[in-house]
Amino acid sequence: MLKDITIGQYFPGSSLIHRLDPRFKIIITFIYILMLFTGSSVVCLAVGAVYTVGAVILSRIPVKMFWKSVKPLLPFLILTALLNLFLVESGDTVFHWRFIKITDGGINISVFMLIRIVLLIAGSSLLTYTTSPITLTDAIERLMSPLKILRFPVHELAMMMSIALRFIPTLIEETDKIMSAQKARGAEIDTGSFITRAKNMVSILVPLFISSFRRADELATAMECRCYNGGEGRTRLRQLRSVPRDYIALAITLLFYAAAITVGIITK
Repeated sequence: MLKDITIGQYFPGSSLIHRLDPRFKIIITFIYILMLFTGSSVVCLAVGAVYTVGAVILSRIPVKMFWKSVKPLLPFLILTALLNLFLVESGDTVFHWRFIKITDGGINISVFMLIRIVLLIAGSSLLTYTTSPITLTDAIERLMSPLKILRFPVHELAMMMSIALRFIPTLIEETDKIMSAQKARGAEIDTGSFITRAKNMVSILVPLFISSFRRADELATAMECRCYNGGEGRTRLRQLRSVPRDYIALAITLLFYAAAITVGIITK
């Protein structure tokens, strides 16, 4: 199950989304997030859904990969939907039994929030799916370069963010290996009460922390052996250059964002 988690992974390709400037992809992702949270009507959400489907098709990444990014969060999504369903009491009553009351307003908000979060996860995943960690680090550093005037450690922050994203799949794989090893030794991780299973997780968390610290130490040693001393005087093999398709992609995103704002104003 843990191997199905695709958060932070990069899938090489030559699609239009892959070839976009990573700086523009980061900006487009922020605009996309604003687009999803601009309005509270179904039409606004439909605008974001159309944009998401179009981006997924252009990326040429299998839909099952996006499903894998949503699947681990399904319990939290369902819990959020149920809380909205039972706690929101606006609108007409659809079902009422003792202390349980379901209204059409609660149903609308539950479905709306569920779809919105799914679109947010799927659309945001495109950034890491189509951008390599090294390129993403360079893009973050270039976008945050004005902060260097304030002596802000831009390069170091961008490097930490990139390493954190890169090591998510590695830690997930390591957790799966530790769980398999513990089960082979007779550990009952998935059985018993909630408290029992929580206690059994100690046998997984302790080796995982030790392995994480060991990997961090090995990475630091490798960087020191390669004479890494931060971003001062550092050069890059590939220089980031914007081309017309980057501006066209940004313009299309802004048009969708403007459409979502317009629809939100009209439907108020």
